Amino acid sequence: MESFDFIEMKVPAKAEYVGVVRLSTSGIANRMGFSYEEIEDLKVAISEAMSNATTHAYDEKDGGEVTVGFGLYPDRLEVMVADRGGSFDLNKIKADIGPYQNNQSIEDLREGGFGLFLIEALMDKVEIKNDYGVIVLMTKYLRENEVDINDDQISTTQ
Repeated sequence: MESFDFIEMKVPAKAEYVGVVRLSTSGIANRMGFSYEEIEDLKVAISEAMSNATTHAYDEKDGGEVTVGFGLYPDRLEVMVADRGGSFDLNKIKADIGPYQNNQSIEDLREGGFGLFLIEALMDKVEIKNDYGVIVLMTKYLRENEVDINDDQISTTQ
């Protein structure tokens, strides 16, 4: 079993908390060494998954929570967004989860499923589990950046 850090957040299933998760994503991905563009892709993909969860998973009056889990591995970031508030047993979820198939009827997952196409385009791997609630597991691999921090970079203070 490879070692990793796991960070879990629970936020109310309300659109105004998407920004909190975006900021956390940005901080985590930045610390791991992802590029600016990769971080932007991660933020968009996670926003889509969160929006999907907050829009479709709960009735307005119902409230509810969205759970976001970040698995930080040496070579990748795995992000889970689940629209039922429970905690993750990461290994159990990963054992049960399968790849998102383009031929699946999007309506089976959630109406307004355009976000899933966007998520799939931005991430390296997307897996979905929807027995009770929807869990989206997104993976972004950490590529060795061609330019080291100390190499010749264009200065930002021109």
